[in-house]
Amino acid sequence: MALDTAEGYVEDRFAAVREGFEANLASGADLGASFCATLDGEIVVDLWGGFADAARTRPWTRDTIVNVYSTTKTMTALTALLLADRGELDFDAPVARYWPEFAAAGKAGVKVSHLMSHSAGLSGWKEPISKQDLYDWEKATSLLAAQAPFWEPGTASGYHALTQGYLVGEVVRRITGKSLGAVFREEIAEPLGADFHIGLPASEDHRVAELIPPPPGTGVGSGAQTELQANMSGNPGIDVAETRTRAWRGAEIPAAGGAGNARSIAQVHAILANGGVARGKRFLSEAGCRKALELQIEGPDLILASPARFGLGFGLAGGIVPLPHPNSLFWGGYGGSLAIIDMDARTTFGYAMNRMAPTTTGDMRALGLVMAMWQALG
Repeated sequence: MALDTAEGYVEDRFAAVREGFEANLASGADLGASFCATLDGEIVVDLWGGFADAARTRPWTRDTIVNVYSTTKTMTALTALLLADRGELDFDAPVARYWPEFAAAGKAGVKVSHLMSHSAGLSGWKEPISKQDLYDWEKATSLLAAQAPFWEPGTASGYHALTQGYLVGEVVRRITGKSLGAVFREEIAEPLGADFHIGLPASEDHRVAELIPPPPGTGVGSGAQTELQANMSGNPGIDVAETRTRAWRGAEIPAAGGAGNARSIAQVHAILANGGVARGKRFLSEAGCRKALELQIEGPDLILASPARFGLGFGLAGGIVPLPHPNSLFWGGYGGSLAIIDMDARTTFGYAMNRMAPTTTGDMRALGLVMAMWQALG
């Protein structure tokens, strides 16, 4: 198989997207990747190509999936929005309404909206934890419930890179009696036929592409750090090799452990881009979708050290990623994966890859493809 040719489907008017995708493969910017876009709920671009492993022995196929790190947060946010739309979850309510133990250490007033917008002051664990502790839901959540915030909740965002999934996930579990991964699977992924998993069954391991870490000295946790940044990136440290283990893949780590591909990312978020309807089925009301756009906090993020604008679970237009339309949502994952939802153009974009760049919120590989799409859409 030629390394620099893409497989899949592109509507004629988006031919430039295929050219850009193949250029990424040809230059070596991408080793293996997938890119998908929907318009009015229909797939208009669905591309994949390259290799699923560093040794180039496995082609990246239509059904290859990969760990997308924080792009998983967009699925967690959608799950919470779904419960809120049904009246089961109130974002303005204190977290302790659903999770009484969370009120400890001065957190009685912390709202669910603070968890959704990275402003709860719980960007990491105060107690030293190991990477094995990430697989122990009870331990990870109990420690967060017991600890005091690092800063006054609601006054600033500080990216909750790993903790957000446990925090929102535990609220979901207290309301539904099910894990976040189970609610996402039963209520969203399975009805849509979307190949995205928060907690991957062992039967799917053979389809997972191997993540290739960013160049040494460039990833999360390198360079000078504040105490807060060092806590987030080093307790426990982020080890890309861990994503190849059954323990990581099978665990539910709703802020960073999801596995999927560009198609599943774009398909799932077609719900939000199209007023709550996807594949002819209503998942949320239009108002429930637009709730995600409500600005919760903006200003310098204490962890990302860049200006952030957070709605309920997503980054908003005017933040770190340039978006042409105001009613847009986005988030990306460590290494370069990306989800963008443009409610004005009723489009969604998904990008997933295995060659990681030293970025936490997307890079020019995905953004170049998205820009080519927007240009063609006029």
